[in-house]
Amino acid sequence: MTARPCAVACLLAAILVLCLGNRAAAGPPPSAAPGDDWVEPMRQVHARFKGEAGTFAHFGDSITISMAFWASLQWNRRHVDAGTQAAFDLVKATMKDACWRAWKGPAYGNQGGMTIRWAHANVDAWLAKLNPECALIMFGTNDLGGIAADEYEAKTREVVKRCLANGTVVILSTIPPRRGHDEKCGRFVEAVRRIARDMKVPLCDYYKAIVTRRPDDWDGSAEAFNSVPGGTYDVPTLISRDGVHPSNPKQWQGDYSAQGLRRNGFVLRNYVVLHAYARAIRSVLKPKANGKRE
Repeated sequence: MTARPCAVACLLAAILVLCLGNRAAAGPPPSAAPGDDWVEPMRQVHARFKGEAGTFAHFGDSITISMAFWASLQWNRRHVDAGTQAAFDLVKATMKDACWRAWKGPAYGNQGGMTIRWAHANVDAWLAKLNPECALIMFGTNDLGGIAADEYEAKTREVVKRCLANGTVVILSTIPPRRGHDEKCGRFVEAVRRIARDMKVPLCDYYKAIVTRRPDDWDGSAEAFNSVPGGTYDVPTLISRDGVHPSNPKQWQGDYSAQGLRRNGFVLRNYVVLHAYARAIRSVLKPKANGKRE
């Protein structure tokens, strides 16, 4: 190659690099990265919020009203990795203390045996009483027995819509797997994922967290666990012996190690919700280092 063609080739290469660099610099902002398409919509929702900062409501059934969920996280944490500790510190600096334990019971949107129909009928009253800055929503386990997937999806959408209209940031959660309901549970899970995508709200995928860690033996009612001593919740997998509720074996209570997250269903739920809420705080609620709002 002569000197002139070589110079031309070098110039073209430099132009190509410059163009590619400019394309990268002009790419989508971090808030629009895959999995983060809810960030800007939730910021717009949060801009309308007029209530008290740091209020975090939990709307759900017996898996939510249980003190093993969320309340236990405040005091009982062992083998916590650096990322989880940072998430906890952020939540503790942001959330009102009452939301750890006191926001339990039907007036606060959680009660055993309830379905999405109950939420649909009562969410307006909860929003009026609590006016939460953020709300976690997980219904569906009880619905599997008698509510069609279409009704479940439609009513869940309406509950989410009313929360967003209030200025409440929603974290939508999938339900855990349930013995004997594999096919319908899968449809409910896909419905929740679809709602999260369509309505641009963050998703806490509890179902995926369970089946990823225990794809073949999440069910504590299975014969393989018959010889394990203890009560309903003491089985060392992620769903208890009743095939419905998360497990809570004493040995693994408060244990956030990799093994603990495979052996205690309530610990795993605390873990995935903690990270989902912390992500919403960082991306949408944006507290300063001292815990106050920007």
